[in-house]
Amino acid sequence: MEAATEMKKQLLGLYNNSEHIVGANRFKQIVWLVLSAIFFNHSLSVGRIRISILRMMGAKIGNGLVLKPNVKIKYPWKLTVGDNCWIGENVWLDNVVAVEIGNNVCISQGALLLTGSHDHTKETFDYSCGPIILEDGVWIGAKAIVAKNVRCKTHAILSLNSVAERDLEAYTIYKGNPSMAISKRKIT
Repeated sequence: MEAATEMKKQLLGLYNNSEHIVGANRFKQIVWLVLSAIFFNHSLSVGRIRISILRMMGAKIGNGLVLKPNVKIKYPWKLTVGDNCWIGENVWLDNVVAVEIGNNVCISQGALLLTGSHDHTKETFDYSCGPIILEDGVWIGAKAIVAKNVRCKTHAILSLNSVAERDLEAYTIYKGNPSMAISKRKIT
């Protein structure tokens, strides 16, 4: 039996991204794309050079950052990193809006911080975004994903291959998809 009302369909042709604010002029965007291709998308360049480039492009970077090879950063001018942080190989900071990383934070290999997504309930597949905040002492495990509008509170851990779509409480270890609290973190 046919439904009384016709279901709406997703119409990607109606998608409009005009509200997206890059936060830099076209020249700066092109410079970043070139520098990113030369210095970030392979394992041959020195971390200190990449950190200097990030600062030159507007990122706020503290002291003691360890920046491993093949890190992808969408918009460095929307990135803040505290002191003594570690960003592992193949991390992707898809920061179309602000990503704030506190002090002593570890983001392990292949992790993804994703500040944007689409609304699957709208026929126009509208884009929405929100910031990500990693407070001091947070550890994001290898291949873990942190979604938009998530705050990982101080010393929280998101375990290997887990997905955080909601805030993580302080000194708590999370695991799974969606992530769930599994135990308290004790530092000795």
